[in-house]
Amino acid sequence: MEENNKIIKKEQQEKMLFQDACIIIDQAQMAAYHKINEILIKRNWLLGMRIQHEVLKDKRAEYGEQVVKSLAKELTTKYGEGFTWRNLYNYIDFYSTYSSFFLKENGETANAQTILHSVRAKSENIFHSLRAKSPIRLSWTHYRIILQENSQEARDWYEQEAAREMWGTRTLQRNVSSQYYHRLLKSQDKVLVHDEMIKLTAPMQDKLEYLKNPVVAEFLGFKNNAQYTESNLEQSLIDHLVHFIMELGKGFAFVDRQKHIHTEKEDYYIDLVFYNYHLRSFVLIDLKTTKLRHQDVGQMDMYVRMYDELVRPEGHNPTIGLLLCADTDEDIARYSVLNDNDHLFAAKYLTYMPTKEELRREIEQQKEFFRLQHKK
Repeated sequence: MEENNKIIKKEQQEKMLFQDACIIIDQAQMAAYHKINEILIKRNWLLGMRIQHEVLKDKRAEYGEQVVKSLAKELTTKYGEGFTWRNLYNYIDFYSTYSSFFLKENGETANAQTILHSVRAKSENIFHSLRAKSPIRLSWTHYRIILQENSQEARDWYEQEAAREMWGTRTLQRNVSSQYYHRLLKSQDKVLVHDEMIKLTAPMQDKLEYLKNPVVAEFLGFKNNAQYTESNLEQSLIDHLVHFIMELGKGFAFVDRQKHIHTEKEDYYIDLVFYNYHLRSFVLIDLKTTKLRHQDVGQMDMYVRMYDELVRPEGHNPTIGLLLCADTDEDIARYSVLNDNDHLFAAKYLTYMPTKEELRREIEQQKEFFRLQHKK
């Protein structure tokens, strides 16, 4: 019996040792992560500040683009792939949005100019010249995702909620892409919209003349009592069909809703079908209230091929597929079958009327998306 007690005591001591060791290691890793994350964010902010001040020397957009691309090439040669021109623009955007993030307070004199002077003097205390009490609450990836949102109020809200609710980056990305803040803001039944978010995030010429991008969706006529769940988007489009067609562009006529296509093994339903008289083409629309995904592109590509083979009458031009989604994705534009495809398009809708500056920014983002899709 005594021998058994000694064995049990030894096992308990070993178990306690293991648990204590795990606590030490986990806390050390967490402390290191927070420190590294803080330095990473400060580095990106400083890079954004330095580049922005250089670009502002000349008001020409082509000069700024040339500067950023040239710098990206040199930095990539020296430091690797983390300094692409797209990343550098993210740093500029971060600094522009959070320009006072690290500037000292309480009468201290540190400002952008003194920090720049410290950089040019090759000071070893560049980071010490920044605000001592860090306002950082999230990771760099969180902030990069938040920068996709045009509204300052929405950015502040996402930052607060992501920190308070401890959202992972995947949850935050989905909420930003599905315009969760704007749907929640305009809904009287906020619990319903919130519960839906929890459920969905638990797992974790040319033709462009007629397909305007982004599609601003205040024409949907959402009322104050609208639920803004993903399931009622299609009905909202149908209820305000005339305005929707006007937003799409010239020469559209409504053909069908939930168009049923039957094959030998499966039944398929296409959300909306239009016909464009200028293009002499049928236009299939698939509604997605999430960020564009590669499987969405593959599904639409299949719908277009099916429609051409099984439905389209002779004498009409090839069918066009349009994915109307809450957010586009540059990687999908570059690497999926969407790339350089004259019959597949993706457009972003907004559930609110943006300001002039927000609309300008959104248009520039979507122009870049289209450029990537048709880079050849």
